[in-house]
Amino acid sequence: MYVTSYLLYVLLFHKNNSLVSQIQNETPELANGAANAVLDVYDAVTHDLLSSDLREQLDTWNVLARARNEKRLFSRIEWPKDPEIKEQVKRLQLLLTVKDSAANIPKNLEARRRLEFFANSLFMDMPSAKPVSEMTPFSVFTPYYSETVLYSSSELRVENEDGISVLFYLQKIFPDEWENFLERIGRAESTGDADLQENSSDSLELRFWASYRGQTLARTVRGMMYYRRALMLQSYLEGRSLGVDDHSQTNISTVQGFELSREARAQADLKFTYVVSCQIYGQQKQRKAVEAADISLLLQRNEALRVAYIHVEESDSGGQVSHEFYSKLVKADIHGKDQLSHEIYSIKLPGNPKLGEGKPENQNHAIIFTRGEAIQTIDMNQVPFWCFASFLKFSLAFMIDVAAFVNVKFLEYSHLAIRMDNYLEEAMKMRNLLEEFRENHGIRPPTILGVRENVFTGSVSSLAWFMSNQETSFVTLGQRVLAYPLKVRMHYGHPDVFDRIFHITRGGISKASRVINISEDIYAGFNTTLRQGNITHHEYIQVGKGRDVGLNQIALFEGKVAGGNGEQVLSRDVYRLGQLLDFFRMLSFYFTTVGFYVCTMMTVLTVYVFLYGRAYLAFSGLDNAISVTAMKMGNTALDAALNAQFLVQIGVFTAVPMIMGFILELGLLKAVFSFITMQLQLCSVFFTFSLGTRTHYFGRTILHGGAKYRATGRGFVVRHIKFAENYRLYSRSHFVKALEVALLLIVYLAYGYSNGGAVSFVLVTLSSWFLVISWLFAPYIFNPSGFEWQKTVDDFEDWTSWLLYKGGVGVKGDNSWESWWEEEQAHIQTLRGRILETILSLRFLIFQYGIVYKLHLTGKSTSFAVYGFSWVVLVCLVMIFKVFTYSPKRTTSFQLLMRFMQGVASLGLVAALCLVVAFTDLSIPDLFASFLAFIATGWTILSVAIAWKRIVWTLGLWDSVREFARMYDAGMGMVIFVPIAILSWFPFVSTFQSRLLFNQAFSRGLEISLILAGNKANVGI
Repeated sequence: MYVTSYLLYVLLFHKNNSLVSQIQNETPELANGAANAVLDVYDAVTHDLLSSDLREQLDTWNVLARARNEKRLFSRIEWPKDPEIKEQVKRLQLLLTVKDSAANIPKNLEARRRLEFFANSLFMDMPSAKPVSEMTPFSVFTPYYSETVLYSSSELRVENEDGISVLFYLQKIFPDEWENFLERIGRAESTGDADLQENSSDSLELRFWASYRGQTLARTVRGMMYYRRALMLQSYLEGRSLGVDDHSQTNISTVQGFELSREARAQADLKFTYVVSCQIYGQQKQRKAVEAADISLLLQRNEALRVAYIHVEESDSGGQVSHEFYSKLVKADIHGKDQLSHEIYSIKLPGNPKLGEGKPENQNHAIIFTRGEAIQTIDMNQVPFWCFASFLKFSLAFMIDVAAFVNVKFLEYSHLAIRMDNYLEEAMKMRNLLEEFRENHGIRPPTILGVRENVFTGSVSSLAWFMSNQETSFVTLGQRVLAYPLKVRMHYGHPDVFDRIFHITRGGISKASRVINISEDIYAGFNTTLRQGNITHHEYIQVGKGRDVGLNQIALFEGKVAGGNGEQVLSRDVYRLGQLLDFFRMLSFYFTTVGFYVCTMMTVLTVYVFLYGRAYLAFSGLDNAISVTAMKMGNTALDAALNAQFLVQIGVFTAVPMIMGFILELGLLKAVFSFITMQLQLCSVFFTFSLGTRTHYFGRTILHGGAKYRATGRGFVVRHIKFAENYRLYSRSHFVKALEVALLLIVYLAYGYSNGGAVSFVLVTLSSWFLVISWLFAPYIFNPSGFEWQKTVDDFEDWTSWLLYKGGVGVKGDNSWESWWEEEQAHIQTLRGRILETILSLRFLIFQYGIVYKLHLTGKSTSFAVYGFSWVVLVCLVMIFKVFTYSPKRTTSFQLLMRFMQGVASLGLVAALCLVVAFTDLSIPDLFASFLAFIATGWTILSVAIAWKRIVWTLGLWDSVREFARMYDAGMGMVIFVPIAILSWFPFVSTFQSRLLFNQAFSRGLEISLILAGNKANVGI
């Protein structure tokens, strides 16, 4: 039965397709073909569908058969005269065409992906949409502070140190979009930037074109306003299907009709509100900032846009200045003379609303201006996708109407890779999503509707691709499981839709307590769950989101999130959820929130415990004794376990969720290919480096508290990051810890039991060495032009000048090592923190204690006096260091005396070392071992001195500690810089690195070398 029905469907489909293709144009040649096509459809219907009924009416059957044989049936076809009906016939033919020519298929991969997701989403389970007049009204809410609104002409053309401008970058990254932009504004492809600047209209359109490809407020606003256009289109088509049209002109096309329909515009405005909370917009207007002018321009271009801001009025009464605060809502005043914003509401506030964290306070003051029963929270870097296509579950006539609209816009943008806001399909599904509030999702109705995200910045670089895949794995496979069956999905700052009535009566959608609510988004989920809400997740609709594309941006973002999770551990919300949830749901909640960061920190701590344990066994000699005993007894289980643990440490199993996500989204073969490609692009190095970022900031917040918001600034990042900048950012979070692990591995290599062979040592320590290399060199591996020789030379000069520059009042850490060093100690504030820092720093003393008893000089002596004598040697070395670093600013004769004493001390030190090596058992390896031991002990002294800064300052030793710390940073910098300098000697290393970083662009045929070189004068050569 099903096979027969399917065959009949295929037969009718092809017959109708042939008919529609014949009647598009009225020509004599097509007249016979059209008649035959109608006869084919008639035969298919009568013989295969209605034959049993017609045979019961024999007379009718004979008449029709006679007319068919005499070719009188359908001999006089009336061709369609109405242009609109002709357009509908043409659209119907496109809808019925299965295989299309390559010219009509979007050549851009992103456009294909959008259409593919839309087609797949139509087969997902979603509620039917109600008419626009009956749908749930909703608002969209975007907080804004001082981010870029619109790129100015100067910002587009200003060049960095490599000669790269934002406009030049965009032209090379999006060459097809640039060609289409010139075509839309009526310019030739050879038009230069200067020619566009001469015309004010073209210059403005160029600014918008570039801004729509950056993570700007203009891009977000345009994408959100597509909700309104979608509702206008749907309302207009619903009216047409009912025979209602509020236009008297019959020749208005579908496109113009939906945009000019007063009924459609009114329906859309009743059901949709978009509020941008620009907290300091009032201050920006007062000082006539560029951002204020750009926001006013957005208001003029989007009549339904509303801007909320805080207005401060000063009044002087009795010699005292008082401030009054107002929340104001404005819209565009299109009828005003100066076309400035028109005030809608002004609400006096009881005081300054900015008491807590900035973003949640920005949301809380403006939520009163939203309308409807639902609120969608949208960040600055999120926008729904716009696709001019027909939607599901419409009648055929309705689909034809939409197809008429498709004809104009889709052909215009079919080969245009606008990756965020030229596809309407997601906006058209908003009505379906809002119906989820009325669907059955368990005992309680939904209060937050989770929405899938698509990270549109994955094609920028390999790092962006890694981040995109990681984020996609979480927002699809992860959140799907969190919502059902675990029922522990929270709000993660994603484009979720809130039940406005539920949340506005329960404290709002954001908690704003300072520090503790640094990650304010997830507290909305905590608040909902604690108040018996229900959070769901839906994947048939998605919203685009821009993620960080540079390693430094990614590190700052992950540091902010890790610090926020550290504050969550200390919050009462997590405590209450742990108390109230049942056991299994509590475990699910733990491992999907703070537990992930606890496990991440435990992974790194396990490496430390393992290596310190091996170092202790090596120093004490128990390693040798245990191994010999095991070999005699034939017990090799311990060695087997230690040799296999590297599989877990290297993080193989952590990639399983991403692989499963690839398989579900792409299929098995593409998933395997993508995973192998990621490995070849050193994704393991990136994720291992991220492991250290999360561990550092999460652990620091647990120990000291004080998580803070870190602005990442999601801009265009194809520029070289200087060595000093990377060192400042990663010195304490990665470099120090990596060198500590390297020191442990060297000790284990030198003094550990080696009868197991090189293979055993490699297997035991492979993952640890991989961690060391990743933490030390990942910032430079993923740094554009990181191994170019001239860049390396410039970086060294910049780093040395930064290292030696004296700090002072008003000097920032970016300019002076001393200022940066002081800033790095700011988190140590409490007595508890100082005690914990001191206790943790004492672990470095194990190196000196163990190594001094392994020297050839000490033999097999175990006397404590040996350890005491090592401290005497260390004190002498510190005094010698003080002599060498002392630089008096006195008379010239005193300086000459000090230099003479430094020279004598140098000669004496060299002579003493030679005599000790010649006449004692002290060997050259002993000197290197002692050097490592004293380095570790010196770091202990330095860390303790920093923790107890006030006491050291009182004793007058702080200047010496500072010079001591400068020496350590100089040494660490040289350890990292020397391998980079050596690799920079070989030009092929830089070429390989460029291919590694920008493989996504190379695969699309982009000339990344031009962007990296910045040689615009030689582009055409």
